[in-house]
Amino acid sequence: MFQYDPFQLKAIEAINRDKSVLVSAPTGAGKTAIAEHAIERSLARGERVVYTAPVKALSNQKFRDFSAKYPESTGLLTGDVTINTHAPLVIMTTEIYRNQLFEDPKRLENTKWVIFDEVHYLDDQERGTVWEEAMMFSPPHVRFLALSATAPNIEEVAEWIEKVLGHPMEVIIESHRPVPLVHLFQCQGTIYSDSRELRKSGYLNHEVWPGTRDANEFRHLRRFNKGNWRGHLRAKPNRMDELIHHLQYYRRLPCLYFGFGRKRVEELAWEQMKYDFLNPHEKEQILQMYDELSERFDLKKEPSAVEMRKLIERGIGFHHAGMLPTLKEVIERLFTSKLIKLIFTTETFALGINMPAKSVVFDELRKFYGTHFGFLRTRDYYQMAGRAGRRGMDAEGYVYSRINPHQIPFPAVTRIVFGKPESVESQFNSCYATLLNLYGQFGSRLMEIYPKSFHHYQSNKRGREKGVASIERKLNLLKDLGHISGDSLTAKGEFASWMYGYELILSEMLEEGALETLNEASLCSLLTSLVFEPRRAQNCPELSGPLKALERKVLGFTQKIHIKEAAHKVYLPTRLPQMHLAPAIEAWLGGCRFQELGRHTDVDEGEIIRYFRMVVQLLRQLKQAPRVSDRLREIAGKAMRAVNRDLVDAEKQLRNM
Repeated sequence: MFQYDPFQLKAIEAINRDKSVLVSAPTGAGKTAIAEHAIERSLARGERVVYTAPVKALSNQKFRDFSAKYPESTGLLTGDVTINTHAPLVIMTTEIYRNQLFEDPKRLENTKWVIFDEVHYLDDQERGTVWEEAMMFSPPHVRFLALSATAPNIEEVAEWIEKVLGHPMEVIIESHRPVPLVHLFQCQGTIYSDSRELRKSGYLNHEVWPGTRDANEFRHLRRFNKGNWRGHLRAKPNRMDELIHHLQYYRRLPCLYFGFGRKRVEELAWEQMKYDFLNPHEKEQILQMYDELSERFDLKKEPSAVEMRKLIERGIGFHHAGMLPTLKEVIERLFTSKLIKLIFTTETFALGINMPAKSVVFDELRKFYGTHFGFLRTRDYYQMAGRAGRRGMDAEGYVYSRINPHQIPFPAVTRIVFGKPESVESQFNSCYATLLNLYGQFGSRLMEIYPKSFHHYQSNKRGREKGVASIERKLNLLKDLGHISGDSLTAKGEFASWMYGYELILSEMLEEGALETLNEASLCSLLTSLVFEPRRAQNCPELSGPLKALERKVLGFTQKIHIKEAAHKVYLPTRLPQMHLAPAIEAWLGGCRFQELGRHTDVDEGEIIRYFRMVVQLLRQLKQAPRVSDRLREIAGKAMRAVNRDLVDAEKQLRNM
C-alpha cells in the first residue's frame, strides 16, 4: 500500500474537511498524489472537479494520465480540443477556466474543487495575470487545491487567496525532498562536487573573469577586480565526452540534459552518435516500441521521425517545442520506459511532466527571458534540477552545471544553485476582454474589483495608484473606441469580450465590415498574422498580391489602434501582425501535405502545428461570439474544419493515445 509522507497526510486531512489548501514543495516531492486524493474523493461523492494546468501540453498529459484511471469520468477543454466536457473531472488550461468564469459561469455551479497546478505561475510576466483573475473571480462555493514550487512568500499568496475566497485556507510547506540532490560542476575540464573547490581551482579564486557576460548585479565585482588579474586567464574547454564517461562510470544514466535552444539540443544529440548506450536486448526493445508508436501516430514517413530513429537505436533522443507533437509524445513514452538513456531537451520538459532521471545536466546557467538573456532564477533552476532522482529507485539525484568562467561570475553560480528561491510577485495586467466582461457585469463599479487582486494586496500606496491608473486608461481607451457606452457594453464591446488577446483588432475589422469580405483562406491568413510571433531574425517569406493587400489592410487597423493606445498612454501596444505563416496556411487549406509545408515557411514543424491550432481556437471563438453574422459563422466553421485535419487535429492525437 502507498505510504503518504507527513506533508501529504496533512494536505489530505485538510481536503477531507473541505478546506482549501495551498501546498508548496520541491519538484518531485509528491504533490500530484494530493491532487489525486482530492479527485478520487470528489468523484466518489458525485462532485465535479476542474484541474487547471499552465500549458496545453501539460493539460493533454494530465488528460492521458487521468483517463487511464477514470476513463468514463475525465474530460478535456483546451480551446482546440473538446472531449467529454460534461464529465465530473475536466482538465483545462487556466485561460479556459478564466474564460468560463465570464462566458458560462453556470457550468461551474456543481464544481466543488478547482486544482491549480504550478500556481507560482502567478508571477509569469506574460500569463501570470490569468492565474490571478481565475482565483479572483471563482465562485465562493469552490474550494481550491493550489500546488506550487518552493517560494519564500507562499504564505502571502495563501493569505491573499483566503481573503479573496472569504474562507480558511490551509498552508502546507514542505522543504524536504524524498531523493536529495547532489550538485556538481564541470569547469575547465574537471568535475567538482564542492563549490569551494570550484572557486579555488575552477575560478582560480577570481569572482569574475575577463569576457564575462555579467548581469547588472555583478558589475561592481568587475570594477573591483580590474587590473588585478593573475596573468592572462583562459579557461580550458569542458569536453562532452569526459562528462559522458563520468556519467557512465558512476552509473548515473538515464540523464536529462537541458539546453536553452532548439538548435542547440539537436546539435548536441547528433554529436553523440559515436555512443551506443543500449545492449542488444534493449536495442531490440526500443526499436520495436518506436516503430509501433510511429505506426500508431502516422509518423512512419515523416522525415523527422525517420531521422530520429538513428538516435533512438543508440539510446539517445531530443525533445523541444519545435518538434511534431506526436513525435514528442513518442519520445516521452520511450523515456518513461527507461530505454532512452540520454535525452537533450529544452526547459519545456521540466514543466509538470513526470519524467524523472537519475541525473540532470545544465548546458549553461543562462537563458532567454522573453526580452533579454539573463542568469537562471533559482526557482527555474530547481524546477529543472528537480527531475534528478527517481523516487523509490535512487538514493540521490545528481545535478551537473557546465561552467565557463568567462561567461558567468562565480557569485552568480552560487546564487543560482544555493540561493533562496525568488518570491512570487503579481503580474496583474488585465487584458481588454477581461475588462469588458467585468464592465458587462459591474458597469462603472468595476473599479471596486481591483482591491481583490494580488497586485493590490502586495503593493504599497504608489503601486496601487499605478494599478488603478492602468485600468482607468484602458477603460477610457475602450470607451473611445466605442466598446462601452454609459454603464453597459455596446454590440462591438460584446463581441470583443469573447476574443481574448485579439479583441481590439478583430472588433475594429468586424465593425468596418472587413471580416465579412474574407473567405476561408484569407480569414485564416489574417488569424495566423495575429497569433504568430517570429523568432529573432526570422524573415517573412515572399507574399502573393492578395496576401500583401491583406497585410496592408490589417496594418492599417493596427496603426489606428496604436494611435489610440498612445493617446491614452496604454503600454505595451497591440502587437503588429506577422504574415510569416500566411502562405503556409493558404497551402494547407488548399490540400497541401504537411511534409510539403516547408516550401512555404521556415517555421519549425511543431510551431506550425501550435499556431494552426491557435487559429482553430480563434475560429471556434468567432463561431460562438455574439454579434457575428450567419455568413461569418459559416465561413469560420468551414475554415475550422479545413485547418483541423491530420497532424493539426489535436483531438485525434489524444484519442490515439
